[in-house]
Order: sequence, then structure tokens, then C-alpha cells
Amino acid sequence: MSRFLAMLLDSAAHSPRGMTTGEPKQPVRRTWPEVHAIARRMAGALRAGTADVPPVEHGSAVGVLAGDPAAIAPAAQAVWLCGGSITMLHQPTARTDLAAWAKDTVTVLRMIDARLVLLGAPFDGLAPVLTEHGIPFRVIDDDLRGDGIVPSADVASEDDTVLLQLTSGSTAEPKAVRITHRNLYANMQGMIEASRLAVERDVMVSWLPLFHDMGMVGFLTTPMTTGVELVTVTPADFLSRPLLWAELISKYGGTVTAAPNFAYAVLARQLARAEEGSLDLSTLRIALNGAEPIDPDAVEAFTRAGARFGLRPESVLAAYGMAETALGVSFAPVEKGLEVDTIDAEQLESHRRAVPTGDGPTRRFPRLGPPLPGIEVRVVDDEGRVLGEREVGVLQLRGESVTPGYLTVDGPVATQDAEGWFDTGDEGYLVDGEVVVCGRRKDVIIMGGRNIYPTDIERAAATADDVRAGNTVAVRMLAGEDGGRHRESFAVAVESRKAGDAEAEQLIKKDVTSRVVSAVGARPAEVVVLPPGTLPKTPSGKLRRSATAELLRKRGA
Repeated sequence: MSRFLAMLLDSAAHSPRGMTTGEPKQPVRRTWPEVHAIARRMAGALRAGTADVPPVEHGSAVGVLAGDPAAIAPAAQAVWLCGGSITMLHQPTARTDLAAWAKDTVTVLRMIDARLVLLGAPFDGLAPVLTEHGIPFRVIDDDLRGDGIVPSADVASEDDTVLLQLTSGSTAEPKAVRITHRNLYANMQGMIEASRLAVERDVMVSWLPLFHDMGMVGFLTTPMTTGVELVTVTPADFLSRPLLWAELISKYGGTVTAAPNFAYAVLARQLARAEEGSLDLSTLRIALNGAEPIDPDAVEAFTRAGARFGLRPESVLAAYGMAETALGVSFAPVEKGLEVDTIDAEQLESHRRAVPTGDGPTRRFPRLGPPLPGIEVRVVDDEGRVLGEREVGVLQLRGESVTPGYLTVDGPVATQDAEGWFDTGDEGYLVDGEVVVCGRRKDVIIMGGRNIYPTDIERAAATADDVRAGNTVAVRMLAGEDGGRHRESFAVAVESRKAGDAEAEQLIKKDVTSRVVSAVGARPAEVVVLPPGTLPKTPSGKLRRSATAELLRKRGA
């Protein structure tokens, strides 16, 4: 039996802690042994199969389409108890074309060789769509109960697949990261050590989507496997009333939470308007910020707004992670708060060196901490030469957490070179043994021999009047893309509620251009003002630069 499953079973048998779901309307708490009892009965039904649906056996891949953590937790366990792996499928929204979604889902299921989907609320109404497209499914309800099974010692080995995590791209060209039991266990152990997670003391609070690795691995699988107390709601609960996140931390004495940077910016605005004395955030010891570039100004706004409710600024923990390591790569030291590396912009852009602050323009990057235990990080140049401290290049990883490969529509693809190194595609550098990420290599804009990172442009554009916070994208435009450009440039797309008003749009474009030029010393070739909800985003809410570039091309920008 794998170390991951052995640890899960131990927690299931002995932990007095559990998970609370259903807030704020109908909170329900189940202990982890109670969740496990449900999982064992589900596993019995899955292993038995039906006349129309094959049984789940060792090596079976199972898709999961559900939103309620109370349903997902035992369902995932049940599949693992049978020796299978799970894939959290992309979830349709109110705007989704269901026919296109079903076609893409069929492609994903074929790619991972899944013969079953576990369907749960609020997506159980999609049963007719699955039937129409010949997708076998079983509904997660009281009928999915069989004789409880006891997993055998050989139910899963260290190198068996436990998770197939879909990457945050178009589902029309899907790719799944293959996470083994070995990868998952190693990464959880590294995160537990780095965060100083204490089973008896900590209370984790989350609204993160479970189809994303931060939610599924960090805030469901980890507490379920270790036996940490968990309070979890859905992303829809958070988006409909962001202050609920802080209210749950206050109500349950939450000590550990996490979210992408944009969510802290949203919560900062809510806290600034909250009634004095209405919340207690003093118990929070880790507010992990990851999954997208971290904006120091947004972190400062969050800690400043939360201070009157007892929030300590040192609770912010900057982190770097990716699905290819199950979740975490590096965590900043606990209780140190956000540390920012301020460097000379000209040295970075022209000489690819992260030199501490000079007299001219600067760039600010959060220090993301040392690699998690068991992970090595190095920086290499275009020729593969290993670089020294503060030299900027591509980050590569090696260790027990690193995935052995992807599944694609064209078959498996290995991720590691002959020495076990994985190329992340992220540019960055090391300083005092800590990781700093500058941006995605494919997104870097090269102008006049300078390497300009889109994040710097986007943050400047976001400060313009009437631009929606967190809804700005800078994309590279290669020479000749507009039929006349002779060198690479960039365009900036912003969302505004004043889109469509010609006079207002001109003012926004002028303001954005001025702020971008002031910030990075380069002028955008085009500024495009779009209505709210136009910019493409991943299922987890991150802006998609490549899809935005395609959108602008279609609009003639």
C-alpha cells in the first residue's frame, strides 16, 4: 500500500477532527472517520459496477463533476480505495455552451482513458447531456452505496496514478498532469513541514475550487489525509459574498487559509467597509498567497484593512507552486510576512541580472521562499548552463514531488530530462536560497534588447481611472502581426464599465498609456477597452494571456 493511502486510512480510523460544509445556510460537520465510512460504502458500489457502468478497479481513471465538497471528499476516497485515480473535470458555467462543453469533456475522458464520471450537485442536472453524448456516469447520492470494502495491501503502489490534474488551458487541446502516490505524499510532507502544520491546533478555511490543485490537494486532500479540521465552502459562495471568507475564519478560529492574489484584493475592499468589531482575524497564522503573480500593493491593502480585526501582517505567506509538483514548490518562511526584492529595472531587462536597487527605475518581486523539503531548484540559461545567484534564467525542478509526465490527446509525454530535471517555463532567479519568479518565459516582451514582463505593465494599467481591478492583460505582439510592425511590441487589454462610451474609452486609453510608459518606459502599440466579463480566464479565475492575444487578433488590434 502506498504511503499516501496508509496515512489516509490512519486518519480515517483515529481522527476526532473533520470537515464542515454547507455554510452559511446549513452547516454540517462530519468527522473524518464518518467521511471515510461513506467512502467505503461508495467504494463497494463502484467496485461492483452495474449492467451499464464498468466497475472501478486498480488503474481505473474516473472523472468527477461535482461542486459540493461534502460529496467530493468521500467520492475521491472511494476511487482511491478501489485503486483508481480521479480527474476533476472542468465545470460549465451559466454562459457555457453545453454542446461544446460535452464535446470537450468527451475528448478529456478519452485522453485519460476514463470510462466513468461521478456526477454530483450542482451538476446532476447535466445527466441528460452526458447520456446524449454516450458518457457513462453514476450520481453521487444515497444510491451509490454498497458493501463497505477494506482496501488490500496491494491496492496501490507508489508509482500508481492518484490524480490526473487538468491544466488551466483550453479544454479543446487538453493536457493532464499525472500525479503518482509518490508525488502526492512527498509534496504533502514538504508542505506540512514548511508550513509547520499542526494537526491538533490548525483549522483550515477554504473556498477554493476543487478542480484546481490548490483547492483539491491543499485544502481537501491534505486535511483529509492528515486529519486537520477543515471548513470549506464553494467558489460561488465566496464570489456572491466575499466577506463570508473572513466571517468563517472569525467564527471557526481559522488558522490557515489560501487564495490567489486577486482574492486578497477583493477581501481588502470588503474589510475596509466592514463594521468595527464584527470580525476576529487574530487566529490566522497563515494566509497563503499563490497560484498567480503576487502584487505587494494588494497584500499591503489586505493587511492594512485587516489590522483593525486583529490580522497580523506576518501571517501572509508567499508561495510558488504548480500542478506538476502536485501543488507546492516553495514557501516563504512562516511568520515573516511578505518580503519583496527590489531590483534595478535596467539590469534586469537588459542584462538579465537581479541587482539590488539602483538609482533609476526599479522592479519589485516577492521572495517566494526556499524550495520545499525534497525539491531542488536551479536556474539555467538558453544553452542549459547553470546560473549563479541573482542571474535570471529558466527555473528547473527536481525531486520526488515532480510529475513523471503528462497525458495528452497524442499520448503520454515525459516531463523530466535524463537527470530528472523539469523545465517549468518560468523565468526567475535565486537569492539567499529563495526562489523569485519574474514571469512566464513565453509571455516576456522583448523590445530594443529589453526583457519586459507583462505583470509590470498590467499593474500599471490597473491603476488607471475606470479600469476594473484585476482585469488587465498585456500581450506581446510580434513583428508583422498587424501587417506593418517591424519589431515586437505589446498591446494592453483592460475591462471597464464604461466600455462602449467612445469619449470615456479615449480617456481610459490615454490614462493607461501614460501610466504604462511611466512604469516601464515603453509605449503600448494598442490599448483596448472591453466590457466586464470579456477577458478570457481559466476555470480557476486566472487571466489567460494567450487567449487574450487571440481575442485581440480577432478584433483587429
